[in-house]
This record gives sequence, structure tokens and C-alpha cells, in this order.
Amino acid sequence: MSDLAPSSSSMPDPALFRAELLDRKAHLRAAQARMPQVAEVSRLLREIDAALGRLNDGSFGLCAVCHDAIEADRLRADPLTTLCLDHLTPAQARALEGDLELAVRIQTTLLPARHVSLGGWDAAFVYEPAAIVSGDYCDFISVGGSLVFLLADVSGKGVAASLLMSHLHAIFHTLVPMGLPLTQLLEHANRVFCESTLPSHYATLMCGRASPTGEVEVCNAGHCPPLVVRDDETSVIAPSALPLGFFADSRYATETIRLAPGDTLLLYTDGLTEALDASGRDYGVERLEGRVKALQHEPVTHWPRLVLDDVSAFRAAGQRHDDVTVMALRRKA
Repeated sequence: MSDLAPSSSSMPDPALFRAELLDRKAHLRAAQARMPQVAEVSRLLREIDAALGRLNDGSFGLCAVCHDAIEADRLRADPLTTLCLDHLTPAQARALEGDLELAVRIQTTLLPARHVSLGGWDAAFVYEPAAIVSGDYCDFISVGGSLVFLLADVSGKGVAASLLMSHLHAIFHTLVPMGLPLTQLLEHANRVFCESTLPSHYATLMCGRASPTGEVEVCNAGHCPPLVVRDDETSVIAPSALPLGFFADSRYATETIRLAPGDTLLLYTDGLTEALDASGRDYGVERLEGRVKALQHEPVTHWPRLVLDDVSAFRAAGQRHDDVTVMALRRKA
């Protein structure tokens, strides 16, 4: 994620947890009045009261065994949790493993075909999560003879980020077939995302609609600037709007570029340019530009993998800290 993203290890504002817990408590109280015989409701009410007590005494978010911080993503998903990963019971560990396996299966089914050929365009992508699941969202959607392409990077990491990725997938697969102008599409998507996620959640996004004539209408909502590659020249599409999820009434400006046959558009998430080698140097945009110039005569379907291979060679013994997705789109000759 970009520098705008909060650390995945930092706990959100306790006030948000308090508001969520009080809201859940109110709903449980109402449920208890309707079905007083259900013991599960009483148990959950006791756990919520205990969590509110931890918020009051400052121990909320600390493992009950080792007193280290509980993983922030897990705490966001379940504010009642009291154990870090190192101190889960065997049954809890097995349940978590099952949840992760299910998350991987769900996320895999949401990915588009690795190679798409439509309306005079060839497109391809590679997608490599830093952990079991990823917060990167990539998609190709056909509408009215045009190809809509999307690449987003949601805040956070792990399962929580993968759930947000799934949320974006549902939003765009509902809105894109409606044939809305790109500005309206993004404004609607942003409002839905804002109203259905926590305030700390957002997503940088690069979205475009490629027509058979070679025109590509694009919007860069706070995302890494994509590269437009023409012969030996490269240019970038700078951000022109805020990421999705910042403000419900945000407006999204677009621009239109024209690609000639053989021209290529390369999109990526910041896990690529911010990849570090063993000495702490980052891969950077300049090296990426040099790499794509050397790929001019390669099929565009090979570009994402060849770029990622170069990043891997650069990183060598350096550790990977972020998800990486690379997408390439070329107008056919």
C-alpha cells in the first residue's frame, strides 16, 4: 500500500471499537428480549462487557497470556479476541487455518482470466500476495464492446484486506454492467465503499475503459502512476483524485489518451516499486521504465511475469513485505 496507508500493525482508534461494541451490545439486548432461552446471547453479552472493561483499563488489544499486542487485522475482524496468534488454543488454530484456506479459495475464484483478448486489446496480469491472501484487486470486465480494467490496493494486509478486495469486486461487478460514464461509476463505487466500511479503510485505484478505436478513458485515484509505453518513450498517468473511501462525496476526474497499435499501458501496485534489495534500496520507477523499454518486442502477455522476475532478481535476498500485482494492456496491431 502507498504511504497514505496506516501500518497494519497499528491498532485503530479505541473509540471506533467502543462504538462498535456498544452497537453490538444494543442489538444483542434486543435479541435477548426476543429469545431469552438462547444461552449464546448471554455469553456474547458477557464477552462484550469484558471487552468494554479492557477498553476502560487500557488492556484492550493485549494478549491475555503474553501481554503483547494482538495482531491488528485480527482485532478489527473480532474485537472480542483476547489471544495473539502465538497463544491460540489448538482448536482456535485449526479454525483459523480453515478460515485462511477458505479465504484463499474465495479470492482465487474472484480473479479474472490471466490473459484477455477483447475489442482490439490484449491484456494480462500476474498477482503475488505477500502472505496467504492479498489486498490487491485486479479485474477485466467486458461492457459494450469495450474493456474495463481495474487495479486497486486496499489498506492493510492479510485476511482483512482480502475481504475488502472481495468487497470492491462485488461493487464493480454490479456497477460496470450498468454502462455508467466512468466518473459516475467511480463516484457510485466510492459512496458504496465509504458507507459499508470502517473510516480507516480505503483503496487506491487505477480504472480505465479501453475502446476498440484505441481511446482509453482513465482515472487514477491516488494509485501508482501507470506507464504509457510508446516505441522508446514512456510517460505516466499521474493521480487526479483521492482514493476510494476517503470522503463519500469525492469527485473523480478522468482523462482520455489514445494508444496506437503496439502501444502498451503498464499498471502495478506499490509492492513493485517499493521492493527492497538486501541493502535497503528500492526498485523504483526509473528501473521499471528501463525494464519495460527492453520488453518492446515481447508479447504483452509476457510483460507482467518478466517485470516481476526482474523485481525478484533485484530483491534477491531482500524480504518481500507487500503484495505485488502487475497488469499490462496493449492495443493490437
